[in-house]
Amino acid sequence: MTKIKASFIAAIDRHSSLTDISDSLDRLEKHTIGHHLWPASAAKPDVKFSIAHHSDCIFLKYYVTESTLRAVCLQPNDPVYQDSCVEFFISFEGDEGYYNLEFNCIGTCLMGYGADRHNRQLLPADVITRIKHLAVIQSASPSSASVLFSWQLTLMIPTEVFSSISSLQGASAKANFYKCGDELPEPHFLAWSEIEAPAPDFHLPEFFGQLDFE
Repeated sequence: MTKIKASFIAAIDRHSSLTDISDSLDRLEKHTIGHHLWPASAAKPDVKFSIAHHSDCIFLKYYVTESTLRAVCLQPNDPVYQDSCVEFFISFEGDEGYYNLEFNCIGTCLMGYGADRHNRQLLPADVITRIKHLAVIQSASPSSASVLFSWQLTLMIPTEVFSSISSLQGASAKANFYKCGDELPEPHFLAWSEIEAPAPDFHLPEFFGQLDFE
């Protein structure tokens, strides 16, 4: 099973600036979202993430380079998976269901909870907006033979958006990290922990990896 540890960082907390959180995550190990699933196209963005926590929040930062950028969704629970999108699915130890947190490149979030991909409950906007984000988007030099977009998304996810846990100290979870873009010219589906399924489906918790909070 794929395993990862989220480091405890005492120097930052939920009240820290997103810039300070972003800088702290830059100094941590970066993990690759490298399993290219259901390859309907040759597109394979370069995607990494770093993760840490305080007792009452998760710090997560994605680093993405891809050839196309789409950011149409602007409101909570809009279908951000159609845009240039990164995702974080997590099930805490003892929880019967899992959360799906999906973000486009400008930080718009869709968040749901349930036991599988069916009958999921979307969380209300006033819960989702407690998640703070910092998005940075850059394009390659005009002299490049092909334009590439490089973007980073820093997230501060407080524990109150989850109903199943209040403190992350020593907590364990199952999780997966994804990159997709259903409405991009070349749709793609990338995962951190590999999925074995005949068709695109991120909602398969049996393929989640292990996530431990130090």
